[in-house]
Amino acid sequence: MARRRGNRPRPAPRYPRSARLNQLLRQILGEEMAVIEDDRLADVAIVDVEVDNELAVARVYVSSLLGAHDDERIVSVVQEHRGRLRSAVAQQARIKRTPELVFVADPGVRSGERVETILRSLDLPPEDAAGSDDVDPVDGETD
Repeated sequence: MARRRGNRPRPAPRYPRSARLNQLLRQILGEEMAVIEDDRLADVAIVDVEVDNELAVARVYVSSLLGAHDDERIVSVVQEHRGRLRSAVAQQARIKRTPELVFVADPGVRSGERVETILRSLDLPPEDAAGSDDVDPVDGETD
């Protein structure tokens, strides 16, 4: 009699489903935003998408080149097109349930801008191009 193979554990997937779904939604939303004829979306980019485990909510992180002062306005502009964007996800993604899209400004971009501003404000002397990496900061001698 042949042995049943139904009780064998499956190997773990190399690329988790949630990561694949996040990437797919990011691609679909980015492509759909490119075809929306709204000049206010010209400088808006989809930075990341995070879908929860139940596929009920997808947090969509958006960013713009306009600066932090326009984050609220950009999120509200993207919110205006939420129905069309969710419809595109429903048509193109093969998932049982289409998640609710929640748009938020990407905090990583603003944090990076803040760090860059702080670094520019420091009064540091320019590095010597002739090998300042070889100087010991404690005694000033080269290695």
